[in-house]
Amino acid sequence: MSPEHKAFLTLTRTPARLDAEQAAWYLGFQPHDIPVLIAAGLLRPLGRPQHNAVKYFATVELSALRDDPKWLAKATDAVQSRWRRKNRTEPVPQGLPLRSRPNGHVVDSVPAPTAALT
Repeated sequence: MSPEHKAFLTLTRTPARLDAEQAAWYLGFQPHDIPVLIAAGLLRPLGRPQHNAVKYFATVELSALRDDPKWLAKATDAVQSRWRRKNRTEPVPQGLPLRSRPNGHVVDSVPAPTAALT
């Protein structure tokens, strides 16, 4: 836990609006999980920010979400589902030469089985 993170969590009174990193700390998620929660419709930023703008969140709403076990379960499932999809690997067809996968990783293909000598 960074000193900033620790100092933020020990505040007696939090600010009325939090940026994405602070919202993640407050909710117990990682900062990179916030865009996943927004995309899943589980978290709404204040106003109508552009896609590349800094997003702010109301502490009052975050507090209500933080105390809701059903929302926390949905949010956790959304984050896990996102990482499960992202980390999914595609099987490499047999008998093909070295090939690139869509995610940019290069893998060796499994050699095609040879006929048994009789």
